[in-house]
Amino acid sequence: MSSSTSATSNSLALAQRAAQIALDNKAQDVVLLDLRGVTDMTDFFLIMSGTSDTHVRALGEHLIADMKREGAPAHHVEGLEKGRWVLLDFVDFVVHVFHPTLRNFYQLERLWSDAEQVPLESGQGMSA
Repeated sequence: MSSSTSATSNSLALAQRAAQIALDNKAQDVVLLDLRGVTDMTDFFLIMSGTSDTHVRALGEHLIADMKREGAPAHHVEGLEKGRWVLLDFVDFVVHVFHPTLRNFYQLERLWSDAEQVPLESGQGMSA
């Protein structure tokens, strides 16, 4: 059972690292949802917005490159070319980078409202 706990804490640490990378690259409204106990598809959703198609693409590219350097390559990538909704599947967590209009349209946080929001470490990038 301790290996499962270790894997879960590692997936949380990686998701939090991805959140910090996103914040360092000016992602907006970064939210980490804990999906454990809600679904078996993944442990966490990391949801964020870019300010434009170009910013959404750049966030996706930074996350792919930086997480690969951290030893956690993305296993599947969708939407990077268009920059409207980029999905990065890291298996234990999935990153959704939205153009603001699409984020408002799909409202993933509302769809997954049963999931608990995880406070992000250090709070950097959280505008007051």
